[in-house]
Amino acid sequence: MRSTFHGLETARRSLVTQQVALQTTGHNVANANTAGYTRQTVNMVASRPIEALGMQSSNAPGQLGTGVEFDSIKRIRESFLDAQFRNENQNSGNYSIQVDTLEKLETIMNEPSDSGLRSVLDKFWNSWHDLSENPEDLTARKLVRETARALTDAFNQTSRQLEDLRADLSENIEVKVSQMNTAIRTISDLTLQIRRIEAFGDNANDLRDQRDVLVDELSKIANIKVRDAGDTYQITMGNQMLVDNGNPNEVTVEGIVPLAGTELAGGELYGMIRSRDQFVVDYQNQLNTLVNGMVNGDVKVTIPAGAVLPEGTVLDGVTYTGANRTLASDLTVTVQGLNGLHQLGYTAQDPLKAGGPFFVSIDGGPITAGNIRLSADIEADASNIASSMRTVMNGTTETVVKGNKDVAMLIAQFNDKKIDFSSVSATAITGSGTVSDFFRSVVGQLGVQTQEAQRQAENAQIVVDQVDARRQSVSGVSLDEEMANMIKFQHAYNAAARFMTTIDETLDRIINGMGTVGR
Repeated sequence: MRSTFHGLETARRSLVTQQVALQTTGHNVANANTAGYTRQTVNMVASRPIEALGMQSSNAPGQLGTGVEFDSIKRIRESFLDAQFRNENQNSGNYSIQVDTLEKLETIMNEPSDSGLRSVLDKFWNSWHDLSENPEDLTARKLVRETARALTDAFNQTSRQLEDLRADLSENIEVKVSQMNTAIRTISDLTLQIRRIEAFGDNANDLRDQRDVLVDELSKIANIKVRDAGDTYQITMGNQMLVDNGNPNEVTVEGIVPLAGTELAGGELYGMIRSRDQFVVDYQNQLNTLVNGMVNGDVKVTIPAGAVLPEGTVLDGVTYTGANRTLASDLTVTVQGLNGLHQLGYTAQDPLKAGGPFFVSIDGGPITAGNIRLSADIEADASNIASSMRTVMNGTTETVVKGNKDVAMLIAQFNDKKIDFSSVSATAITGSGTVSDFFRSVVGQLGVQTQEAQRQAENAQIVVDQVDARRQSVSGVSLDEEMANMIKFQHAYNAAARFMTTIDETLDRIINGMGTVGR
């Protein structure tokens, strides 16, 4: 004999289950535009059937169904796509930082342009050419001094901009490490909450969504791997454990910088460290090499016959003194840059005075782009610029031939001379070349690096967008699909309600209509 009230329980289960499905659909619709939200579905299963009720086992075949119930509300998420997205996201973060840094370096170099270093260098060499045409003209000397000032200012400013960029990257590294630690702590806290909730058999879907959003953000900062298996939830960076279930392992700037290139091999943090310690530092070194090579680098020059070298001059191991100071023929020797060449000449002052260093450093150390300046003597008096290599004897007094232009001509041609940059730096971008050649090679290298970084960044972003689109097609909320589900669950709810009404009318007939005969 079947239970009289069995149909009511079947209808009730159906109403509850369809109502939960409708509520879940409404939750999906409400979060259609929520970042990181994963659509949820109700897993409906037929409830456990029973044998037809009776005092003893029924002879009727089969079992009696008891309706429907839901055993879980699950997220529609594919872990493979999550892992793929995070792998590509760290590449995108890395190259986006590199592109940003290299584009800033291009702005600092400002080449090709009419206001960059190349233009200032050209004006400096041209001023020496003007001086060689009229070596006794004080205005021409002052023009050399002013263009030299402009050149040192340009080098100083470029060096400051590079140092500012380096400092900015260092500050950003600290900020990014702080963001990383915040994400690690929050992920650990969410993991503890998820474990507490799911210990009772529920699914902490919304908390898992929040955690996944943070993991996605963390994957842009550094290369991470996620292990989510049963009661184990871990996030690692190489061999470094960042999250061990609910235990956060925070990082420090001092601890993570040495890991760049090994444990830390991707993400914005790696891009910042690489940009600072490779790109910016390299261009600082190359600029310093350019400046020091121009001022002190080994360069071969031909000194014309008849030139009179300053007393005690040493060239290629030979000391010139007394009568042998006057060259009987052209002499090809190696001098130490523009400074060495300038010291072979004489100023326009009386008594006879050999030229001193043209450029010096502010702090007295090796000359760099950041500390180069015009010598104090030339700053004070433009007549201390050496342009002549000839002297005459007035009685017993040796005086300079002010109208001679030998030094001015040699320096005017200096831009065409090949300098041995390896004599001042072992890391020079080129061993030997002119100042213009060296500067063009630096600018060319920067251009190639920028183009390559842009290409890598564009490719990485395309892959990230493609993987994210695939992930959204699986996990994202489709309003059309949700509307169709809403109608489906609504009809199912209405049908269950109608079924309950039918059972209610049947019971009403049994309870209130039976047993009234003869009344």
